[in-house]
Amino acid sequence: MSALLNLQSLSVSIGDTSLLEDVSFTLERGQILGLVGESGSGKSLTALTITGLLPLIGGRITDGRILFDGVDISRLSETDRRKLRGGRIGFVMQNPMTALDPVQRIGEQIDVVSRLHLNLSRKDARARTLDLMAQLRIPEAGAVADAYPHQLSGGMKQRIVIAMALAGDPDLIVADEPTTALDVTVQAQIIQILTTLVRERGLALLLITHDMGVVAQACDRVAVLYAGRLAEERAVDPLFRSPAHPYTKALIGCIPREDLDAGELHGIRGSVPNAANFPPGCRFHPRCDNAMDICRTTLPLIAPLAQDGAVACHLAEGGPT
Repeated sequence: MSALLNLQSLSVSIGDTSLLEDVSFTLERGQILGLVGESGSGKSLTALTITGLLPLIGGRITDGRILFDGVDISRLSETDRRKLRGGRIGFVMQNPMTALDPVQRIGEQIDVVSRLHLNLSRKDARARTLDLMAQLRIPEAGAVADAYPHQLSGGMKQRIVIAMALAGDPDLIVADEPTTALDVTVQAQIIQILTTLVRERGLALLLITHDMGVVAQACDRVAVLYAGRLAEERAVDPLFRSPAHPYTKALIGCIPREDLDAGELHGIRGSVPNAANFPPGCRFHPRCDNAMDICRTTLPLIAPLAQDGAVACHLAEGGPT
């Protein structure tokens, strides 16, 4: 089966600054791929590029392709992008507080998606909206549809944004940090909803997050970004059992565990470098406890691992030497 989404050596720049370089991964129908990394790694930029919103922030694709269902969508006109975005590709934006129009009722904001992309009448669009809201476990859907965003809780707003993403009957959902700023209980509910939708409908989900706990809970595969480059891409179970890249290992080490002493948390020293001043060699080497001389001078290229996936590390099995 060919991949529904296939990024091939994707590179993106804003002005003269390169923000993404040589990023490749695939996503199948019925699969959840977690795209992870700290703030500044390029996760949201990847989402904007896939959904065709990159020009809104002055960005451009400088190399590579984005194949969606076998068609290169990286060079589409804006007219064709609009047909695809909201239709076959649903986008759950990072902040539901700003994704919703504050002066328009909730139901109208969902209705317009199915009217535009499925050519439904007002009556049929509203019926679809109420059905979607029921599937997303929104109680008293009719009353919520008549409400304004400020009248809803953060968790309810997130469900509404997901309903908007589903209203055009998409094949792919790109969810950018869908559990940010939600309490733990609501986070679990949102992840469960998304997972169920993927399994029951055969959708593909690109789940963008910095939370490795969410990745372990929900994802089939993981792509780890660091400073605009792919560090590692593997199935979720082997990645958590034996991470091949020091950055992946460090991210997993940051997950709170029951065996830690009270007040004990692990972090990663330093911070993600600014795109205007990436270090030479491996971009993670200033923060890596295992860095060698070659790491400080030579950029590791992504290479296959013996069992599954790929890694860009001079230390890892299968990594360039």
